[in-house]
Amino acid sequence: MSNPATPPRSLAEALRARDDASLAVLLRARPDLITPVPTDLTQLATRAGTRASVLRALERLDRFTLQTAEALAVAGDPASYQELLGLMAGDGGDSRDPAVAGELPRAVAALRDQALVWGGDDRLRLVRTAREVLAPSPQHPSPTGLGPTVREATSGMSPGRIQEIVAAAGLPSTHDSVSAVDALTKLFGHRKKMAKLLAAAPAESREVLSRLVWGPPYGQITPEPAAHLRWLLDRGLLLPTAPGTVVLPREVALHLREGRAHREPEPVPPAVEPAAAHRPQVVDATAAGQAYTSLATVEELLKDWDEGGPAVLRSGGLSVRDLKRTAVALDVPEPIAAFWVELAYAAGLLASDGEADERYAVTPAYDEWLDRPPAERWAQLAEAWLTATRASGLVGGRDAKDRALSALGPGLDRSAAPEVRHRVLSLLAALPEGAAPAADSVLARLRWERPLRGPRQHGDDLRTRLARWTLSEAELLGVTGRGALSAHGRALLGAPAAEKAPEQAAEPSGPGDKLPVRHHHLSAALEPLSPPEQAVATATAVRLLAPLLPEPLDHVLLQADLTAVAPGPLRRPLADALGVLADVESKGGATVYRFTPASVRRALDAGQTAADLHAFLTTHSRTPVPQPLAYLIDDVARRHGHLRVGAASAYVRCDDDTVLNEIMADKRASGLRLRRLAPTVLATQADPAALLEGLRAMGYAPAAESAEGDVLITRAHAHRTPPRTAPEPVPDGPPPPDPTLLAAAIRAIRAGDLAATTPRKPAGAAVKGGELPRTTAAETLATMQAAVLTGDTLWIGYVNAEGTASQRVIAPIRVEGGFVTAYDHTADEVRTYPLHRVTGVAELAED
Repeated sequence: MSNPATPPRSLAEALRARDDASLAVLLRARPDLITPVPTDLTQLATRAGTRASVLRALERLDRFTLQTAEALAVAGDPASYQELLGLMAGDGGDSRDPAVAGELPRAVAALRDQALVWGGDDRLRLVRTAREVLAPSPQHPSPTGLGPTVREATSGMSPGRIQEIVAAAGLPSTHDSVSAVDALTKLFGHRKKMAKLLAAAPAESREVLSRLVWGPPYGQITPEPAAHLRWLLDRGLLLPTAPGTVVLPREVALHLREGRAHREPEPVPPAVEPAAAHRPQVVDATAAGQAYTSLATVEELLKDWDEGGPAVLRSGGLSVRDLKRTAVALDVPEPIAAFWVELAYAAGLLASDGEADERYAVTPAYDEWLDRPPAERWAQLAEAWLTATRASGLVGGRDAKDRALSALGPGLDRSAAPEVRHRVLSLLAALPEGAAPAADSVLARLRWERPLRGPRQHGDDLRTRLARWTLSEAELLGVTGRGALSAHGRALLGAPAAEKAPEQAAEPSGPGDKLPVRHHHLSAALEPLSPPEQAVATATAVRLLAPLLPEPLDHVLLQADLTAVAPGPLRRPLADALGVLADVESKGGATVYRFTPASVRRALDAGQTAADLHAFLTTHSRTPVPQPLAYLIDDVARRHGHLRVGAASAYVRCDDDTVLNEIMADKRASGLRLRRLAPTVLATQADPAALLEGLRAMGYAPAAESAEGDVLITRAHAHRTPPRTAPEPVPDGPPPPDPTLLAAAIRAIRAGDLAATTPRKPAGAAVKGGELPRTTAAETLATMQAAVLTGDTLWIGYVNAEGTASQRVIAPIRVEGGFVTAYDHTADEVRTYPLHRVTGVAELAED
């Protein structure tokens, strides 16, 4: 172990000085570091400095913490805290920008926690990979807008030219280029001397510097620069980097910026501004109404696909034509239809059937879902939406290979989607009850929290687009109402009760109403819930939502214009029966059904009789059955089955030969190619289904019959896929470790580090650092037996059955039968090891 009083010389030593709680913070923030668990702290430090891991960690930094890392990348290595404060707040530090000074300790602590910065406040060091990523270069300009240092910019310059610049700047000549560059650097960093030098500059020269000061620091010049440019070049205020290209040195830019690395430091996140306020009861009622609509929409979608849905494209997914047809059936725009289709898929309610002629179909889980209470059905949909990585908003776009993205197809997974949804709803939960946020303020907050995340498309990065979709989808699903988070939506997140909004003069309020803006620390992200916690949160959400959902009705109102009005949601048996007998004409708060000859015939084809239909309407109507409707049922029933269609390929028979004469004489029947077999029988090569459709199009009401002459009753045959599980979300890297795994990983790393760093006694053959000890079998056995008698602790090399080598520190207890039983300090337990797998053994030094 390193001496706590000695400054660490490496990241490994800095990690070694941390306690277990600090290591747990690091591993929780960067779970990729323990996938797999490193053998010791040196390996952990090495892994923490790899480019992939550093980039992942930088992507999770908020804007101010990232600005702090960018400032360290342009500071000296190491840099003091005061130097960093000057870069962030400018000359004057605390007094210049108190907000920056107040937030900088938090940013530095966050960088330390994630092992991106190590060292004390007097020697802050950014890990080398992060410095390489964030430091300015011609290929990768820094967000600070700063260029290279004087030393970097003059690295290829001739010594004679450097001495000319030093002389023109008013400095004494030196014996070598290194000291000349140092003198020039000190001059540019001296505020008073630089102010004096720039005061003598022509106005045009100062104008050039003002254009380059905030970046980009590069400019183009001609082979014969103008006098004001020559003045700058002679004094090193502009330095050439390539033919025709000059750069403003970093030290000069910092002087002109009064020491600031960033033009606009952003220490405090933008507040989420409430745009309107509503009474919480109105929000909950609106959200509950939309929640019920979402259930009805998903039911309608899956009922439409109950007998087998659209075909699966060869490349996977739903065709554009089928998506349009679904949108028409649901009476919604195509993007909204894609959302409902993807939601049903995420909830495990539909999938491909896997057959040779592959089609989408309803899963057996749909039948179980239908049997659950409405509030529980909604909770299942909402949970699936919160955790799904598929983003329906991408449907209709193009992937990286310019291939179209289709609903239910590949390429829609975005690992950031669950985190963005959760974060957006957390920001809504931080507002007072009934407050609806301004969308732009939510997006600005997310951009501040993760400035590096996501590729840009059409001006917006991925997180911004996901956030926009979250706000609209939450409203569609009933998580929010009128833009504000509902009580059951808040419960689903496990969020605490919100502050009460101030009393409003009118409801709803407009954008002019002002609500108190909460400070940013009150809008901290809610931690994702564990499965047991989520189960409790879901049960609470169900309990809050259930009383707000409308009770299903057992009646309709029949009207004289051959319509029926359902003043609310209907009980399932009634809705199913009415859906066969009538067609839905309009939906909304009340559903209007239209009775037509075709719909009545559909009910008769399903096995109902006219008496059954009259009895059904009488039982379920609060108004008398209108005479026109009764006449319609009787008229269609009287003609139903007058014609019989069977398989010849197909035939038509009728006891009334005059009806068959009419059919034969009708020009519309020419496509059926009918021929008379007998006075009461017609035959055709068309199949029975085509013949039935053709006759119905001509205005007849034929009935299909079996080979025995019995009327066939046509009922919908539900098509189900084999049992399917809901699609697994695609994780955004390794998941955060649970406390048990975290504690075990830290214990293993500590023990492995102890084994790797514990001093050993010199052996006959020198053991190089990091290598396993090597001894003969006889020496290993003798050393083990001696340690049992003396109680000494040994350092061994061990190779397991998979061939993985490791170092261990053990205290032997017993040696017999070719095995050693010992207390393993690495694993913190008693274990038994085969002696033939021990590569060597060494005694530990007494200290």
